[in-house]
Amino acid sequence: MSAMKIKKGDTVKVIAGKDKGKDGKVLAVNVKDNTVVVENVNMVSKHSKPSVANQNGGIITKEAPLHISNVMLVVDGKTTRVGFKMDGDKKVRVAKASGKVID
Repeated sequence: MSAMKIKKGDTVKVIAGKDKGKDGKVLAVNVKDNTVVVENVNMVSKHSKPSVANQNGGIITKEAPLHISNVMLVVDGKTTRVGFKMDGDKKVRVAKASGKVID
């Protein structure tokens, strides 16, 4: 399995789908399904029964996962593809647009 090009905490821009053009911070990455959860993007309504954690129940809105191919990393306010290179004996992510080391 190859390394993921987008990690938790990165700022990304949605490039496809109903939320195209929105920016947000990555909250979670699922390597197995190749999906990411982005803050305030792809919001869905979920009906929940009353429980100990949520006394009232009702309709809650939360972020749903997006496929990783539908988001693009933002570096210095500009979307960019991501590559890898060896920095000494350490593998680092590199922005293709600027050549800057991301990690």
